[in-house]
Amino acid sequence: MTSTLNAPAPPGRSAAAPAPRRRTRILSLPEARWALAALLLFLTALPPYLLGAPAWLWGPLFAAVYAAGGWEPAWEGCRALRERTLDVDLLMVVAALGAAAIGQVLDGALLIVIFATSGALEAIATARTADSVRGLLDLAPATATRLLPGGGEETVPAGELAAGDTVLVRPGERVGADGRVLTGESEVDQATITGEPLPVAKQAGSQVFAGTVNGTGALTVRVERNPSETVIARIVAMVEEASETKAPTQLFIEKLEQRYSVGMVAATLAVFAVPLALGDTLQSALLRAMTFMIVASPCAVVLSTMPPLLAAIANAGRHGVLAKSAVAMERLGQVDTVALDKTGTLTEGTPRVAELRPLPDSGLTDDGLLALAAAAEHRSEHPLARAVTGAARERRLTVADATGFASAPGRGVSATVDGHTVQVGSPARLLPAGADRADSRARHLVRDLEDAGRTAVVVLRDGVPVGVLGIADRLRPDAAATVAALTELTGRPPVLLTGDNERAAQRLAAEVGITDVRAGLLPQDKAAAVRAWERQGRRVMVVGDGVNDAPALAAAHCGVAMGRAGSDLALETADAVVVRDELATVPAVVRLSRAARRLVVQNLAVAGVFIAVLVAWDLFGTLPLPLGVAGHEGSTVVVALNGLRLLRGTAWRNASAARPA
Repeated sequence: MTSTLNAPAPPGRSAAAPAPRRRTRILSLPEARWALAALLLFLTALPPYLLGAPAWLWGPLFAAVYAAGGWEPAWEGCRALRERTLDVDLLMVVAALGAAAIGQVLDGALLIVIFATSGALEAIATARTADSVRGLLDLAPATATRLLPGGGEETVPAGELAAGDTVLVRPGERVGADGRVLTGESEVDQATITGEPLPVAKQAGSQVFAGTVNGTGALTVRVERNPSETVIARIVAMVEEASETKAPTQLFIEKLEQRYSVGMVAATLAVFAVPLALGDTLQSALLRAMTFMIVASPCAVVLSTMPPLLAAIANAGRHGVLAKSAVAMERLGQVDTVALDKTGTLTEGTPRVAELRPLPDSGLTDDGLLALAAAAEHRSEHPLARAVTGAARERRLTVADATGFASAPGRGVSATVDGHTVQVGSPARLLPAGADRADSRARHLVRDLEDAGRTAVVVLRDGVPVGVLGIADRLRPDAAATVAALTELTGRPPVLLTGDNERAAQRLAAEVGITDVRAGLLPQDKAAAVRAWERQGRRVMVVGDGVNDAPALAAAHCGVAMGRAGSDLALETADAVVVRDELATVPAVVRLSRAARRLVVQNLAVAGVFIAVLVAWDLFGTLPLPLGVAGHEGSTVVVALNGLRLLRGTAWRNASAARPA
């Protein structure tokens, strides 16, 4: 009796899945609410103002815009003044009020809306980062089963476990603490920690990590680390620490803002006081000073930077790459060193049957060996079993029904197929150390496959080996081209950072053209390597997908996460996300970022010339206020339109070319 192979049901996740992560709602942030209120009020006031309606109709609305969007930066600025520092946001509020004082109500209100929106976006980004770190803690279970010294067990909060406790981890549960197995055998999915694509066999003496998922066997584990010292807890600490290392850049910007603010205030006061002291009228001196404040306003400089970067973000987003901010987009173009993860980044992250090796005297073809193994594995939920049954389905094989299915953790499965006992599983467990000819041939095939970086799975029929399957993670089709493009862009080949074994890493690296391979790394090892490069003055881009990559993503100058299979933490920590899992878009977005940076330089030059000319005109001549406003606004329009050139489809096509544009 035969049947067409059907896909096995995916394993249930109720026991192992972490609790849903609570995200901060955008409108729960006061900065977002005030910015939205200011924007809505501005849009309500704009039509009657432009249509020439009476001032009593649009005046109160614009006043409300000033209040909604300006009260918080004004309050923070006043607090900063008490600490003898001048906040640039306060300066912009003063500039907006100054514009209103000389009749430029619309310009002032627009300035308020821009700054309120900027503050809201910063608050949202900060809240999302905090959410992602809190979400990582959900990987560890809330409770654990602690075994009592005199017998029996109790359920306790995982946070109360201490080194020396003994815990029971049942099938499908998450491990509650870092420790070592005392008794039991199972296979543990620890991809969140090491990045290994396949579950790892665990027995007495094996190390396990908090937050990893137990397979089908029960384990008793001796706790070796307190909850605050687990690998998961250290990942949280490293992400927070690495995120804080970006603060010096922010401090540098704040210093520039402080100096600019002080200089602009001093200059405005001088422009007002000097003519007044020389006999100018109060109205004329005030008009000149307010004109100076408007034309010297940094709006054009701000727009010099934002439109190119925002256009690059929008264009990249249309092609499947989400850059989370203008800062992230700018950082992408600055990288000179690239570190790539293996599983889920250069590979697809799903084990597949790569080779079929039937023994010569088994009487089986490649398809026959695969069909026999698929029949035995049909009821298993192990990732290797899904690889075998998936390969049989792709070849449209018809397999026999199996009875008497049994599974042994770390050993494999067995079933009765067409009257024969078929076993599929670990060569170390199924091939005895005897001198049988079939066993010897099978061990030789196993060595060949493992030397090639494959995971070997042996198939026995009635206790006699009939063949070996080679399981491997499939390389992404664009991996080699991406490595070559990144090598050309940075001037040095990427480095492979992986938690997988050395042989598998070396084999894959040779296929894609990578020579520097660092295998068997835990998350802290990856982050340490990135920090070492950063200390050497390099600007490192890390491309990864798992929780184990999050510290390295956070420590890097720029982090890129593969979106389809990426963990929540990796997606939140990274500066950019490859939404469609197209690896070739990584070098393309780097080129697009570099094009944006070139436009930023052009825009800064244009803005600088406009400001210098208008300020000189106001200081040494008589600049009419309408002309000053027109020149100021005209410069912003010019730089904005220049930056928006990157919205065109040709910009992405140029970035996707084989060589940098």
